[in-house]
Amino acid sequence: MPTPPSRERSLALLHWSLVVTTALVAALVVATFWLSARNQSDDEAVRHTLAVRDQLAQVMTLVQRAESGQRGYLLTGSEIYLVPYDDAVRQLPGTIEQAGTLVADNAPQQQALNQLRQLIRGKLEELRATIAERKADHADAALAIVNTDEGRRTMDAIRSLLTAMGAEEDRLLALRQSSAATSGLLLRWGAGTTFVLVCILGALVGYFTRRSFGEVMAARDRLMVANAELREQVLRREQVESQLRQSQKMEAIGQLSGGIAHDFNNMLGVIAGALDLMQRRISKGDFALERFMAAALKGTQRAASLTHRLLAFARQQPLAPEPVNANKLISGMSDLLRSTLGEHIQIETVSSAGLWLTKADAHQLESAILNIAINARDAMPGGGKLTVETGNVHLDDAYCRQNADIEPGQFVMIAISDSGAGMPPEVAAQAFDPFYTTKPAGKGTGLGLSQVYGFIKQSRGHIKVYSEVGAGTTVKIYLPRLIGEPERREVALPQPVRKGDASEVILVVEDDPLMRQMSVDALADLGYAVVDSESAAGALSILDDRPDIKLLFTDVVMPEMNGKRLAEEAVRRRPDLKILFTTGYTANAVVHGGVLDAGVNLLGKPFTLEQLGAKVRSVLDE
Repeated sequence: MPTPPSRERSLALLHWSLVVTTALVAALVVATFWLSARNQSDDEAVRHTLAVRDQLAQVMTLVQRAESGQRGYLLTGSEIYLVPYDDAVRQLPGTIEQAGTLVADNAPQQQALNQLRQLIRGKLEELRATIAERKADHADAALAIVNTDEGRRTMDAIRSLLTAMGAEEDRLLALRQSSAATSGLLLRWGAGTTFVLVCILGALVGYFTRRSFGEVMAARDRLMVANAELREQVLRREQVESQLRQSQKMEAIGQLSGGIAHDFNNMLGVIAGALDLMQRRISKGDFALERFMAAALKGTQRAASLTHRLLAFARQQPLAPEPVNANKLISGMSDLLRSTLGEHIQIETVSSAGLWLTKADAHQLESAILNIAINARDAMPGGGKLTVETGNVHLDDAYCRQNADIEPGQFVMIAISDSGAGMPPEVAAQAFDPFYTTKPAGKGTGLGLSQVYGFIKQSRGHIKVYSEVGAGTTVKIYLPRLIGEPERREVALPQPVRKGDASEVILVVEDDPLMRQMSVDALADLGYAVVDSESAAGALSILDDRPDIKLLFTDVVMPEMNGKRLAEEAVRRRPDLKILFTTGYTANAVVHGGVLDAGVNLLGKPFTLEQLGAKVRSVLDE
């Protein structure tokens, strides 16, 4: 029976409908798998973009922390501010390399990252240079580097480049989001042209596509919220660390001021009491005052010693560095060490052959070794062995990374070891703190090792304590090797101090009336003719009126015009005039980098009559 044409047409229509439906369903399945894979790829791309942005933000944060630490150190000189700087410098290379891994598939971003590496390298070099100058007490040089604005321009370039890279990632994110949205739209459009089943399948695919896209957006939102929370936590942590550093600084200042007040009150009590007793005895006609005068003099000597030690700890004492052979210096100290430490301490020296020369203040170095030896003796009350050893050493980068206060290089080492009880780590960590002592009351001021620490740092050296309970203590001093031929110095034989006569006129300039009168009386007692002035202006007027003045004896720190400027103007008017400075604090007028300027004669306060007479005589006889 032939098939009716209408049926054939229906079958053909059904056939083609099934073919089309099958093709559409197959296409829908293929499109579904393709779109699903496309969505996953878009998700990964979005997460990748967010990771790149987060890594770039971390690079910017580390650079800013390094710059903030540098600024804090330049302003305060406190090593505490170098902690964020050192952390940032240590983390930056790894962070930049991670960013490079993330943008490895993007040539323009790789090129931008290479530029960023160069800019950050330049910025870190600038920060390192300013910190090095500040550590060397060259604050003006550090400020000069900052004032070139090269660092600011580099920082602006870093920010601009990071902003451009972030904008590129934003552009990629927008493109990928747009791609995902277009895929969903195409899927919905295709599903609308098919049968109900295809429409349902298309709707389901559209639904799942939208849900997947929503999950990606939700993941991005959660990541942004988490990133904001992390930044807030970092900010809070930095605030807490800043408060802790301030608290530690105030605690250290409190300990220092308390120690100074305690010791000075004791000394002032001795001086005031002795003077009061002398006044009472004199009013009674009793002139047996030697014991009270000796007590007052001893109090003033102890006060002078305390200020000297404080200046040494603060690295403000004037040094007279010279080439030093540590082997000869220690050999020359043998008798002094034996007499100071006592017979119950066995002393052994181990001198290194071919020891390099170093440049340091020999008297201060002897004092530092003696201070350490005395501390070693006190750690061996029942007797023991003290070993002094010398050697040539090279401090490498690895050691200097663990000890940020020293640069790699060649050093002369002096090690002082004892066989005493040793120190626990918490005590050894505070060994150089001022007024910190484990000795009983009245047995030590707690400034001996602080003075040693200040002198070594002022000499651009390094000092390290190694100690173990029950195994003794070793203190190692590292002083920079002297490169080049040492200057030859003739040792002058000591001469008896000669007094002056009335033909030798000295002009005393001192703003403190009591100190000025004391200086005038002392010089007059030494036989000199003396005139005085309380100001630099008055001194210049006297110089113009008195051509017979041979020596200008002036304080360094004075109002309006300091002693250095006064001396320069006086010598300009009187080229043959001799100059002798005096001061109780080594301001930068005549001392730079802790070293006394060449050709400058300085007498530190307080001074005795013998010291004044010897110094004045030596300057006049030059």
